[in-house]
Amino acid sequence: MLPAVDVRKAHKRYGSLHAVDGVDLRIEQGEFFGLLGPNGAGKTTLINLLAGLARPDSGQFSILGHDVVKQYRTSRRLLGVVPQELVFDPNFNVRETLRLQSGYFGLRHNEAWIDEVMHHLDLTDKAETNMRRLSGGMKRRVLVAQALVHKPPVIVLDEPTAGVDVELRQTMWRFIQQLNRDGHTIVLTTHYLEEAEALCGRIAMLKQGRIMALDSTQNLLGSMAGVRVRLKLAGALPAALLPQIAEQTGEDYLLELPSYQSLEPVLAELRMDGVEIKEMALEQTDLEDVFMRVVGRAC
Repeated sequence: MLPAVDVRKAHKRYGSLHAVDGVDLRIEQGEFFGLLGPNGAGKTTLINLLAGLARPDSGQFSILGHDVVKQYRTSRRLLGVVPQELVFDPNFNVRETLRLQSGYFGLRHNEAWIDEVMHHLDLTDKAETNMRRLSGGMKRRVLVAQALVHKPPVIVLDEPTAGVDVELRQTMWRFIQQLNRDGHTIVLTTHYLEEAEALCGRIAMLKQGRIMALDSTQNLLGSMAGVRVRLKLAGALPAALLPQIAEQTGEDYLLELPSYQSLEPVLAELRMDGVEIKEMALEQTDLEDVFMRVVGRAC
């Protein structure tokens, strides 16, 4: 089966900036894939190259086997992109905007799908509202609707929930997850790492235009060995435990231990020194921990 997205030895420079530096990336059909990295890591440049909005200096990009440079029209029909920027035409209302977007792809009589997309994105009651009168969160939902209006098999979401409140975010993700279950490939960039952890089956982490980590979400989380213990103490931490401090605020300590078996010696040391434990909690590794270890120094 052809990959949904295939990027090979991609390079893109802007003057002295090597925005995309030798990226190889294959995303299979039906995946929910995360593309993460700090600002300036090259995520949006990679998306622009994939969408044909920029030309690579070298390398190949294809959507479902169609080269994005040599077969631009075909590859572009297979792709829906939600950009970071709030770009809209102030002369149209929501429904007119989506009809116009349908026309770009040669789609007529697309009203039923437009109605369905607006329904799932809670835009139905705003259908006749001029784009200028919408809130930032509403405008972003219209951008999502525009990306979906031609039913693309591959959907790229570049920070789709920035500025969107929690309720609207949940509504949007329910719809996107349903599209993924229906077979659409989803590629997501987001600074909300909890979203990526909950939604994405595989994740690539970029830093300075290069992929620094690429694996399943579970494998990435499993790569963080050890246990973290947060303690609130009535007294100072014994000197023998000082090397294990990862973070300290007053009487609150975060200790990093190599394993669960290491916890009992810590407790024994506290008992021996007569230090009372006021509170104790084990903290699970999350995607933010992995992200900071892999690319954090570039933030």
